[in-house]
Amino acid sequence: MIKNAFTLVETVVVVAITTLILITLSQLIVYFYQTNAYTMQESTAVWQARRGIEDAMLHLREASYGSDGSYPIAVADATSIKFYANVDTSSSIEEVTYRVISGVLYRTVAAPIGNPPTYTGATAATTTIASSVTNDASTPIFRYFDNTGTELTAPIDIYRIASVKTTIVIDVDINRAPVAFTLSGGATLRNLRNQL
Repeated sequence: MIKNAFTLVETVVVVAITTLILITLSQLIVYFYQTNAYTMQESTAVWQARRGIEDAMLHLREASYGSDGSYPIAVADATSIKFYANVDTSSSIEEVTYRVISGVLYRTVAAPIGNPPTYTGATAATTTIASSVTNDASTPIFRYFDNTGTELTAPIDIYRIASVKTTIVIDVDINRAPVAFTLSGGATLRNLRNQL
């Protein structure tokens, strides 16, 4: 009578092959989830930055004199801009600042207080517009142009600004693919175009 059974060698081989297959599958699953998580993080950062740039350019187009009579543009440099615009449903003109600090683009909005209106001492609300901003010195975040389309150089004469262009480079991990995403936008200051 012959019995069909596995020998010890056959059992060890089957266990070894099964273990190898399980280890390989688990490594593939872990790699997939790590890659997918990174891709989602990068996509979220790009989507957030795109929305932020669109809002910034929309508000910049409507820049107008502040409620206290301030000129529409208060500060203009490569990494920040401060201007006045109605960014909500109120009738007042808010002071709006976009600035980059440590790779994060923030927007700060302050509504005027008092009579006569002033922005000094007003409560400001700050929100994050974009994270993982990796612009270098050769890619300024804000660039300014006069009414002939000529780019203005530092120090910027705020009274000559007719349009603003922004470029933001987003990269969640500079040491990992995919490459950085570059987002751009532009705005012509509608309320100033006839005054320049």
